[in-house]
Amino acid sequence: MKRAHAPDVPFDMTLPHRSVYEALVAVAAADPSRLALVFENVRFTYGELIERIDTVVRHLHAMGIGRGDAFALFAQNRPEHLWCYYAAARIGAMFVPINPNMTLAEVGYASSHSDSKVLFYDETAAEAVEAANFAIPIAPLRRLDAALPGPSATVPSAAGPEDDLLVIYTSGTTGSPKGIVLGHRGQMLVPRSLGTMWALTRSDVTLVALPLGYLYGLSTAAAVALQTGGTVVLLRRFHPRDVLEALVEHRATVYHGVPTMFSMMLDYCEQQGLFYDLSHVRVMICAGAPLPEEVRRRFAERFGKQLQNYYAMTECTPVFGPYAGDIVPEGSVGRLAPGAGYRIVRPDGEDCADGEEGEILARAPGMITRYLDAPKLLSTTLRDGFVQTGDLGRRDADGFLYITGRLKDLIIRGGANISPSEVEDVLQSHPAVRQAAVVGAPDRIFGEVPVAYIVRRHAAAVSDQDLIGWSEKSLADFKVPRRYVFVDELPLGKTGKVDKTLLKKNLTEDEKP
Repeated sequence: MKRAHAPDVPFDMTLPHRSVYEALVAVAAADPSRLALVFENVRFTYGELIERIDTVVRHLHAMGIGRGDAFALFAQNRPEHLWCYYAAARIGAMFVPINPNMTLAEVGYASSHSDSKVLFYDETAAEAVEAANFAIPIAPLRRLDAALPGPSATVPSAAGPEDDLLVIYTSGTTGSPKGIVLGHRGQMLVPRSLGTMWALTRSDVTLVALPLGYLYGLSTAAAVALQTGGTVVLLRRFHPRDVLEALVEHRATVYHGVPTMFSMMLDYCEQQGLFYDLSHVRVMICAGAPLPEEVRRRFAERFGKQLQNYYAMTECTPVFGPYAGDIVPEGSVGRLAPGAGYRIVRPDGEDCADGEEGEILARAPGMITRYLDAPKLLSTTLRDGFVQTGDLGRRDADGFLYITGRLKDLIIRGGANISPSEVEDVLQSHPAVRQAAVVGAPDRIFGEVPVAYIVRRHAAAVSDQDLIGWSEKSLADFKVPRRYVFVDELPLGKTGKVDKTLLKKNLTEDEKP
């Protein structure tokens, strides 16, 4: 029997506006003088925000970019990311934000694969981009701020709710990056869902240090804040000191990060002996990778703030998260988001009972419309209208969800499944361990065995035998890693997650004669 879980709260799927641009204009019209955006001490009201967007619209029009055309941006975080997002939303174009951590080869692939009419770039990328000899026209980002000669052209709004708006490229750890296409309908419904879940208001100040080249930073953090009438404080890039100081200086009430960011904020304060008063921060959301319970515990002890897990995918957002006022059980990613639905299924496709682990299938207000130039890929991603997430999870009797691992990350030792995240949580609870990453290594007898990469805490000492003894207190014997690799830091992928593909490759390389 198929059993799709319905939203925990009613959700209105009707759209009062035709486009994301019109939705923002309606917010701005309510109070044009209200502060919308702060970037490096430059402040923009909602009225000025609309003016800036309309200037970019005229520039794009003058460059021959219109409905159905794509254009790309490769830069560190800047207000122009948001100008371009909403300008594309007005004229029916597709915006292709490219993460500044991508290689030039990946930048060239994304801009050409999306058939972008132009690639804009900032000063930090100028030398590399100008020497790269890309196949498409390039233009410095400052061009979008320049005054246009002659009378201002009137450019009509051309977008509709079913039009494409964003092309987000994955980091491409295996094979070429995938171009995930998202449309206006989802980008209008997502702020409504998250605004309801987190009780966002015009009084909220959201600090954004996530890369705007990915959906988490651009849409979930920045655009959601603007489309619910709040204020965005934008940083060029993440640094633990800059984030902590900005949270205090701007009295931010909302902050989003990945686990690595929160761990680095903790380490910075612990090593420097610093304390920051974050009592004004109302919501601290962690997503993108499993949040170690040890990091959540230490963060609460040091700052008096609970980090809240949030679960979504670029193809499907939002799915699970904390509601304002929720007391979320340890290890949970919260409850079902407004407008979302899910199933948890066994390998045979049947639904799991409460408490039983299975693969999560999800649908949400913001759903992928297609993969760019890969029509067959969508059919392998969707099952009966649900995204096959590849994540394992379970649901408790109160409706709270728990992510227990990834299908592709499972280590199968002699036929027994080992979830790396379970082992990592135990290792990271050791007082001398700052970070742990567990991967599977080939083994002649068992097929695969767990190997742990360990980053020690500052000035701490710990040995293999210490960690084996510690793990044996909490884990079944077959789950305990017997091999440890001590490193100064774990390699990170483009989105800030630990690059386990590289860790596995390093193990293989180390074993070569």
